Amino acid sequence: MSAYLALPYIFLKFWFLEAPLRIIRHYASMNSSFFEIFSLPLLIKTFFKPLKNEYRKGLVGFSIGMGIFVKSVLIFFDLFLFGALITFEAIFLVAFILLPFLSVLILFK
Repeated sequence: MSAYLALPYIFLKFWFLEAPLRIIRHYASMNSSFFEIFSLPLLIKTFFKPLKNEYRKGLVGFSIGMGIFVKSVLIFFDLFLFGALITFEAIFLVAFILLPFLSVLILFK
């Protein structure tokens, strides 16, 4: 019988502590995979290196300039997608936390 009395505490502990922490850990893993797939750290690390490692005498300056241009576009695109991913993650986490309150509000309205 005492196990039934602990159910609200177990639910609240799960919904507002354990589940959000697991979701945040999952988001961290997903963000790490995003960086690996879109190679954002590598683009930033090699920003001033020539595109395709072209070191011929007359093409070094052009290759560096073209590399900066192409990598700038890719970095901008990657940051835009990462911002959209972070926004989606935040909206989902807030919606998950507010779901019990919204269901009670809908029930008594």
